[in-house]
Amino acid sequence: MRGFDALRSLNERWRGRSASGPRRELAVIRADDRYATRRDGITTRHSFSYGDHYDPDNVAFGPLRAVNEERLEPGAGYDSHRHSDVEIVTWVLDGALAHEDSTGTRGVVRPGEVQHVSARAGVEHTERNASATEPLRFLQMMLAPSDGELADPDPGPPAYRQWDLQGARGYLLDVLRLRDGVTLHAALLDAGDVVALPEDGRLHLQVTRGRVVVEGRTLDVGDVLRATGDGPVRVTADTSSEILAWHFAAEQPPGNDQGAS
Repeated sequence: MRGFDALRSLNERWRGRSASGPRRELAVIRADDRYATRRDGITTRHSFSYGDHYDPDNVAFGPLRAVNEERLEPGAGYDSHRHSDVEIVTWVLDGALAHEDSTGTRGVVRPGEVQHVSARAGVEHTERNASATEPLRFLQMMLAPSDGELADPDPGPPAYRQWDLQGARGYLLDVLRLRDGVTLHAALLDAGDVVALPEDGRLHLQVTRGRVVVEGRTLDVGDVLRATGDGPVRVTADTSSEILAWHFAAEQPPGNDQGAS
């Protein structure tokens, strides 16, 4: 697949950076090049190795382990299943997602809301299309805990939160700061709007609505862009659009004391 060939090339360039310092490297994965799983009224497009789809060059991007675009027919869903040692972030695009988990939490997630489940010690949950007549489309993103969190012998119980995002259009919103250096951003854009993404570290951007241009590359709905190195990344909306972008800040080299005066 052309998108994953570009990704493998990006990974090679990232590992082989010269001593002159980092530079921005960009790779695009087109919507139709993502892995697809179809079963029982559910179609899933995977941006990473997942389930039966395995590619040793595409198992993670920083702490990001999965970005699954789920399309559920009316009444379809996932029966109770378990996750552990993972942070799960859910973003509904169309329809309504009914959720119930082993913490006793149950509810419905709709467009404009974000849900975060921290499942370090493990959690079982059920997810279904809440409608008997309308389809459901959502993104489910999974991230690994930090090394320090994984080393903690007492991770504590699962934690759950869900909230509305009432942001204005035309600028970059901070949706979720998972921990230091790991942030999810979103932007709701009108045609011609421009937003600048963080200039350091890694970026994983997915177009969830519309069409945008990123550093000369046109991305349609479902397309993914991954960036490594440092440098500006500007997103221009070609039509009314929505983007989600994970930012993984560059790690400081040992001995680099940012607080020194």
